Amino acid sequence: MTQIDTSKVSRWDQHGREHVVRVHRTGVQRTIRCETCGWRRSAQFLPWLKAEEHLAEAHQATVDPRSAA
Repeated sequence: MTQIDTSKVSRWDQHGREHVVRVHRTGVQRTIRCETCGWRRSAQFLPWLKAEEHLAEAHQATVDPRSAA
């Protein structure tokens, strides 16, 4: 069975640019890293929420590509 240890949160800004934060898992510890600016943070709980907050605050990227119709 393959174990997934990386996931991503992506959002688009008002200029149509995609911003991605990767969530890497090692045991119970998660590390989040922004591909746009290199920002990094350890997060044991709610790493995806922290990734969304970073994208909104640092890059004004709030458009979820999954909700686009």
